[in-house]
Parts: sequence; structure tokens; C-alpha cells
Amino acid sequence: MTELTEVADYIVVGAGSAGSAIARRLVDAGRTVHVLEAGPVDSDPNIHSPQGWPGLLMSPSDWAVMTTPQEHLGGRVLYWPRGRTLGGSSSLNGMIYMRGDRSDYDGWAERGAAGWSWDEVFPFFTASEDHADGADEFHGAGGPLHVERVPVDKRHPLASAFVDAAVAEGIPATDDFNRETLDGAGFNHTTTKDGRRASAWQSFVAPILGDARLAVTTDALVDRVVIEDGRAVGVEYSVDGVTRVARATREVVLSGGAIGSPAVLLRSGVGPKDDLSALGIDVVADLPGVGENLHDHLLVSVLYEAKDPVAPPQWNILESQFYARSSVAADDAAPDLQPLFIHVPYPTDGGAVPEQGYTIVAGIVRPYSRGTLRLASAAASDAPLVDPNIFADDRDLEAMVDAIELVRRVGAQDAFAPFRAAEFAPGDDVTTRDQLRDFARRTVGTYHHQAGTCRMGSDELAVVDPRLRVRGVAGLRVADASVMPFVPSANTNAPSIMIGERAAGFLLAE
Repeated sequence: MTELTEVADYIVVGAGSAGSAIARRLVDAGRTVHVLEAGPVDSDPNIHSPQGWPGLLMSPSDWAVMTTPQEHLGGRVLYWPRGRTLGGSSSLNGMIYMRGDRSDYDGWAERGAAGWSWDEVFPFFTASEDHADGADEFHGAGGPLHVERVPVDKRHPLASAFVDAAVAEGIPATDDFNRETLDGAGFNHTTTKDGRRASAWQSFVAPILGDARLAVTTDALVDRVVIEDGRAVGVEYSVDGVTRVARATREVVLSGGAIGSPAVLLRSGVGPKDDLSALGIDVVADLPGVGENLHDHLLVSVLYEAKDPVAPPQWNILESQFYARSSVAADDAAPDLQPLFIHVPYPTDGGAVPEQGYTIVAGIVRPYSRGTLRLASAAASDAPLVDPNIFADDRDLEAMVDAIELVRRVGAQDAFAPFRAAEFAPGDDVTTRDQLRDFARRTVGTYHHQAGTCRMGSDELAVVDPRLRVRGVAGLRVADASVMPFVPSANTNAPSIMIGERAAGFLLAE
């Protein structure tokens, strides 16, 4: 095999939401950056169509992560789509622009992530944003990431019926989930522009691809970080079976997400020493928290058969949603339920669907269950063992049953009468909470928001400090959803971009 060597000030591993923001800000500041992406160039037309994301599932642009058999789901194995292309999961997601609740970030700070309270992170959200309606108290303008509302004239009639039905059920209406509170039912802001997806890569990096200070290598599978005398000095990766080493004169940043970043750390000898030794990996830093704290937002689909063929979308399929609270939510906490409307049949278990139909997806966004990520072997080509331990905490199951009951009431409202033929699943014969618990275990799926496996904090289980520096290794940081102490109560694309913005600021300050 041939070894090639490239040198840059910074190496960024992963071209997703956070990595794209980091690369742009470093290049803008005059630094040289080498971005390594495991997947291909973002040339699949489905990436750029706001309606195209279902066609990306199980495609070459998808890691198609499969969990271990889930103990509390009768041994089910869940499929987790994860972006494996320029833009990462921002090239596969539903393009919902959400930040979360103030209490999410204040909670991070209270748990040892000093400097990450809401008031401290909010300016980094608006710095990224180019809001279609201009800047105001809650939105920014002029940033790389275009954010816009679903236009009134393009709203799907079923998405409108969903909002009307939620309001009839007692959920207040809202015209912006990114203001004082998450509470309410309404239409989403989206990361779209001119009828196309505005992925993080297309927004932040595509405009500067001709800059000589930026190098991009796609189809680059990273094996490990090269650590010499306690300092990260480069990255070993392979392209088409050829091993290469890219070197960094300043720092290496891992932005591979909640699955990729901890896996690279573990292969680099950074993690629980007993696990590493058992795989024959030399221990560089004994960090028992690497791979711990894995968790995810969860969805369960309530499916409806439609009376007539459902009109195709003009926008992004995921136009409307609402927030509410379950019976297990604390009285003063942010909403823990985020049901979502999808005007196509979308079974979270991959099961049967009506020929013509739509979906109201019951969603929980403040999960208590925690799982783990472990290596199956020391080889980068072997997928890690991903165990989210879903429904290990009964509070998650009870919140999900509350969510299912609520969305069924919404689905039965008169606003859906012109469209609704019947409830397809769980079906009219499923009425008790015990039956709904069973339905939830059989059908629960991912909300595509995995987080937490390289947790930020100041305790012994923290993997990175509040400036995102890996404990025990100089010149190495992690910046992506893996550093979240707990996942925000919202879609994770915008928070991950914010983490990238902050990481770039830390790098440039030092």
C-alpha cells in the first residue's frame, strides 16, 4: 500500500452540519483546512430536492446504521439513517430548522458545560442564519444558512388540516417555533432556498470550494487519529484501499457525529482502557465516557388511510408539527412531545402501509433512557455496536403512549374529515394503554437525532471539556451532536451547526 501525506493547519473529519460550519469559518479566517468525508460528493438529485429524502434511505449516501437487538423491544433491530456524503445528515434530513428550548442549553451549563447557556449560545445560532424575512429579535440575516417559512400558497392541505386539528384539540397556534417558547402547533421553518435543500455543505462550503486554502477528500474512511507524545498530529485514512496520512500543524477536529466520532476516538486508543485492550488497541487516554450516554429522540407512526389520492407536496413533506407535554414531564419543563405530520405513509417500523394515506408521528424529545456505542473490532470497516437501550426507562414508554393517545385525538378531529377514511395503525381495536405500550414497542423508530456519546462536561465521565478539547490528548477536539450532554428538545441540525460555529471560535481564539 502507498502512503501519501498532506499538510494543513486543521483537519476536519466529517463534512456534516458542524464540520461544514467549522471549515468555512477557518478558511474565512485565512487558515488552511483539509476536510475528510467518508461518503461521496453530494451529487444525488434526491439530496437537493426538498421532497427527495425518502429516496436517500439505504442509498450510497446513507451509513444505514443498524442497532443491536433491543432488549425492551422484544429483540428488534432498528435502522438509523445517517448521512454519508458532503453535508452529512443535513443532506438527508427533513430540513426542519429548530433550536430547542432555553432550558436545554441552561441545563447543559448546569451539568458542567460552562459557557453553553442559552444566552451564550444564542448569538451563534443567529450568526449562521440568513432568514428570509430579515433579522429581528429572534432571527439573524446575512449568514450562510438560508432559513425560510413554508409559504402559505405552498402549504399542503393535509398539513394545514393537521394544524387546525391540533388547535381544535387545545394546542395553541404558533407561527414560529424559534421564539420564546416551543409550545404550539404550526408550520416549520426550513433550511431550503430557491426550491432546493440548503444543506450545511451547500450553505457554508460550496461557495468557497475554489479557495486554495481548502482541500476536500471524499470517500475517505478514517481509521484513527495519529497521536504522538500525547498530541494529535494527523489522521490515518484510506481511499480505494490505499492508506494515507494527513497531517495537521494546529489541530484535528472530529465532526463525525454521535456514531462516527466516538468510533474514531476508540480506534485511536482514546476510551475505556479495558474495552480497548480487549481489542488489541494501545491505550492513549483512558476515558471511560467515550461511547456512553447514547440516546435519541423517538417516533411512533399513527397511520391513516385516505379517502382519495393524496396530492404530492410542493414543499418538504415535513411541513407542520406541534409541541405538548406528557404526564411524566415536569411542570416547569419544556415540552417533551413533538408530534410531526407527514403527508405520505411513513411506518416507523418499516411495516405495512395503506395504498393512499398520511401519517401523524408521535414523538418524544426528552428521553431518559441511555445506551452505549462499542467497537465490534479494531477495523474501521466494521460497523460499531450501537445499543441505544430504547425504553429502558419506563418514563420514555409512558411519554410515548401519551403522545400516541394525543395524536390519535388530533387525527380524529373534524379538520381531517374530508381526507380520513380510517385509522390504519394502530387501528380501532387498539384502545387500552397496555395495547398501546405493545404497539409502541413493536413499531418505535428513530427521530434521527442521536447524541451524547462524547459528552461535554467537567466530571470524570466527560469526554471533552467545555471548549470541546478531548481530555488527555492535546490538539484534538470533537464538535458535533456527540458532545451534547443531552439532546435538545428539537431537531438537531441547527444545534449541531451552532456547535460548529462555537468550535471554530475556540480554534481561532487559541
